[in-house]
Amino acid sequence: MAKPNYAFAKRQRDLAKKQKKEEKRKLKAKAKQPEAQEEGLTELPGDETTEA
Repeated sequence: MAKPNYAFAKRQRDLAKKQKKEEKRKLKAKAKQPEAQEEGLTELPGDETTEA
C-alpha cells in the first residue's frame, strides 16, 4: 500500500486557497469599479494610447 504524500496534499490545499482568494479579490475589485466610474476616477495616467 502506498504512503500518503502529505506534502503534495498540503500544496494542493494551499494552491486552492490561493486561487479562491484571488477570485474573491477580483470580484471585490469588479464590484468596486462601478463606484469609481461614477466618480470619474477610472482614468489613470499613462493610459492614453499614443500614435508615433
